[in-house]
Amino acid sequence: MAQHVFDNDEYRPPVWKSYLYQLQQEAPHPRRITCTSEVENRPKYYGREFHGMISREEADQLLSIAEGSYLIRESQRQPGTYTLALRFGNQTKNFRLYHDGKHFVGEKRFESIHDLVTDGLITLYIETKAAEYISKMTINPIYEHVGYTTLNREPETLFSKVTSNELYVVLSLTSLVRRATLKENDRTPKYEKVHNFKVHTFRGPHWCEYCANFMWGLIAQGVKCADCGLNVHKQCSKVVPDDCKPDLKHVKKVYSCDLTTLVKAHNTKRPMVVDMCIREIESRGLKSEGLYRVSGFSDLIEDVKLAFDRDGEKADISVNVYEDINIITGALKLYFRDLPIPVITYDAYPRFIEAAKLTDTDERLEALHEALKLLPPAHCETLRYLMAHLKRVTQHEKDNLMNAENLGIVFGPTLMRAPDLDAMTALNDIRYQRQVVESLIKNEDILF
Repeated sequence: MAQHVFDNDEYRPPVWKSYLYQLQQEAPHPRRITCTSEVENRPKYYGREFHGMISREEADQLLSIAEGSYLIRESQRQPGTYTLALRFGNQTKNFRLYHDGKHFVGEKRFESIHDLVTDGLITLYIETKAAEYISKMTINPIYEHVGYTTLNREPETLFSKVTSNELYVVLSLTSLVRRATLKENDRTPKYEKVHNFKVHTFRGPHWCEYCANFMWGLIAQGVKCADCGLNVHKQCSKVVPDDCKPDLKHVKKVYSCDLTTLVKAHNTKRPMVVDMCIREIESRGLKSEGLYRVSGFSDLIEDVKLAFDRDGEKADISVNVYEDINIITGALKLYFRDLPIPVITYDAYPRFIEAAKLTDTDERLEALHEALKLLPPAHCETLRYLMAHLKRVTQHEKDNLMNAENLGIVFGPTLMRAPDLDAMTALNDIRYQRQVVESLIKNEDILF
């Protein structure tokens, strides 16, 4: 039989644990108990498994023939509500059944009652047989051995081997192999980023890339990171390190993309939009009157946005394409406004506002310095770069008529957004937002 051949310090594929997969194979199969007589007022979305308004005792007797037997009955206590009765563990279990276009008894929604029962039997069986095992799944995870920090070599040979106790899976089919072979650029900051997990339905058998255990069930078996593709159990997602490395095949746009996600996906210090727009502005626009205050033509600003979303760093924003520099400044401001989390994040926002309210200059600068520490590294680096640029803009005030106060008025609400505040409080905060940006511009050399 083929064996894995590796040197001691080379990458080894993890052993995928098959115990839960075997349990899923052993789970009882659904057995529909059909009603032999016509039932009045049967909901159109139920079939012959609907038995009308029968008692729990009658349902129990009908289901006693086999494990996995199921039927639907209408509640005698609450007419118009329905119960899924299911035989499991030599007992009849009753679940309130709902329908909103799909069938559900909990979070998962199913196209058919058969699929719901299949998934329910798998879950009941595995959680009954392996409750203690499941509770310890996150102990000694494979992720610690195949995460970003320990893997930086290409796997030379990957074989697929299955035994009764272990399952090897070719890692080229998982997101782990991408992380295993990623090379870190020493010049690129190693920003931390949380995973963007979403509930996901996996087609075919899948194993958790954190604990290496099978992801059981028929649908919504786990969660998948929308940015890097990592597949894990929902419970494992709570302990996965904040080390998401976004994959460009998942990050499909530039505007409206989380800032840290974008820079990690493109392996850059700052979003390319910020770098490219600022370079273009500084090469030909620093003396333009009303720079950042004067608006560009909105349709052309939208064109720049689409160019970045489509072409990324290859987008052409040169004078040959966009002669009016206000189109480029407008595109940069739009990028900041479109961020799902502002450059000055919602978490840090109150500290910046509190700092702006301080009347003593030294105290305000100290408070701003502390507030900056609350920003994610990619946000702080982007803000630093922008403030240094805006300070250079103020050095041409005689030509462009833009000082730090004017730029604060423009960029305050662009870089800061009040987190769920009432309208009056948000309105009152506008002057403090301006003061924050004004202070950052004037003191960028000592604050960053």
